[in-house]
Amino acid sequence: MDLLPIILVIAFFQTVVIRQPLPQLTEMLIGAVMVVIGLALFIEGLEMALFPIGENMAQALSRKGSVVWLTIFAFALGFSTTIAEPALIAISKEAALIAVSSGLLEDTPERIGSYAMGLRLTVAVSVGIAILLGVYRILLNWPIHYLIMSGYFLVMLITFFAPKEIIGIAYDAGGVTTSTITVPLVTALGVGLATVIRGTNPLLDGFGLIAFASLLPMIFVMIYGITVFGTG
Repeated sequence: MDLLPIILVIAFFQTVVIRQPLPQLTEMLIGAVMVVIGLALFIEGLEMALFPIGENMAQALSRKGSVVWLTIFAFALGFSTTIAEPALIAISKEAALIAVSSGLLEDTPERIGSYAMGLRLTVAVSVGIAILLGVYRILLNWPIHYLIMSGYFLVMLITFFAPKEIIGIAYDAGGVTTSTITVPLVTALGVGLATVIRGTNPLLDGFGLIAFASLLPMIFVMIYGITVFGTG
């Protein structure tokens, strides 16, 4: 059911607009079946493992009353899930290759690998700090809208100084990081934390961590671009 709208859109444009048969139809059908099986297994795995892990860890650390360990766990969770994001790995490599084709980087494997890894680490650190900030927001009951508005004001401010070659990548970095691995664990962390802490509402306070995880990578990647390429 989730894939049906995509299939209908592709079929409509292929038959009505392009008016050509689908190329490599057999391979596409096999791939579609593999996607269905993969999505089914992935969703089942989220419900069986990732969501319970995030909630249980947050609740256990909260009951221990150790803010230090809770903050270390929040940062480590954000960093480790982001550095493993397949989408971020792919985008980092593509960004490095485009930078080479634009003459911004030397066409050497070392320089390409260094730039791509630097981009990945920058985004991972930013998400770790974002989750850390989100946890403190829940603990101290900070209003989320003021933090988000301040963050986007900072994004617009840094945009004026960032090199134009990095702005598009930075703006896409927030969406890239909040993907298949990061979102389930981070959401479970926030809900589990808000469930245990007195005076918090899991519906109101448990969500919002993903907003920080989408916001801070924009700022950090533009700063990374300023460091590598200079100001725009």
